Amino acid sequence: MIRFLNATDVHAALPWTALAEALERAFARGAEVPVRHAHALGGDDALLLMPAWNGQLIGTKLVTVMPGNAARGTGTGTVQALYVVMERATGEPLAVLDGEALTLRRTAATSALAARYLARPSSSRLLIVGTGRLAAWMARAHTALRPGIDRVVVWGRNPQSRDALVRELRLMGDLAGARVEAADALDQAVAQADIVCCATTATEPVLRGQWLVPGQHLDLVGAFKPTMREVDDAAVASARIVVDTYAGALKEAGDLVQALAAGAITQHDIAADLAQLVDGSRTGRSHDAQITLFKSVGTALQDLAAAELVLERSR
Repeated sequence: MIRFLNATDVHAALPWTALAEALERAFARGAEVPVRHAHALGGDDALLLMPAWNGQLIGTKLVTVMPGNAARGTGTGTVQALYVVMERATGEPLAVLDGEALTLRRTAATSALAARYLARPSSSRLLIVGTGRLAAWMARAHTALRPGIDRVVVWGRNPQSRDALVRELRLMGDLAGARVEAADALDQAVAQADIVCCATTATEPVLRGQWLVPGQHLDLVGAFKPTMREVDDAAVASARIVVDTYAGALKEAGDLVQALAAGAITQHDIAADLAQLVDGSRTGRSHDAQITLFKSVGTALQDLAAAELVLERSR
């Protein structure tokens, strides 16, 4: 019998600590993760297929991207997703999960996991740059996995969206007691932050390398296309760079692809991927004054690990 798990079910089955541990194990042991399939449907519409499998399960995320949805006025988001899980041995369908909830949780938890290796242990001030759907989840994950964070600062291009996110975060009550406030000037907010999390759809740099100070950690989860970027070449060149996967980052991460094309960095400047951090073959932060950078574009390995945990915890 196929199980159907909605967004509420998925969020409830993925507490941050358990999810981070599941992701850590998954990156350490690996899985079969083919290149993402992208199919043009006409106009700007697209269908994405993201498969992955291990010895127990086959998982595939089905994603539609329909930019025209906003103009239709129906309230339907641009991106819709489902996640289908099958048994590896027999191919039997086991479950269908809400794909957006799965993506939000695994993306945020992966960044917070990377920060365990890359941010200073004393980090206490988190800056969220961006006010989109993912922003609140990034705040949740970072504060849950780093209890030392006592202040969350939010900056966005639109003051109304920024203030709305601040109110949401204050009302949530699940930020480990951290104080939440809005920032007016991004350069000043960056200079005062320990961890800077960028979750935007920017195509031009929002954050400048000249604003950075020694010891900071940059968490970049936007710029998932080569034509997008959140930080300039100076920021990238100043940091020890770690990526979620080499294949995804070198193909899709605009922050790195454009810096490589400009000669600001070389591939040798990418110090590690997340699998190498968790298995101990490469180191993360080497000293307190170092600036570190984690660039995530997402991998189907994360979806599979999260879905496996959902099935385990929801039985």
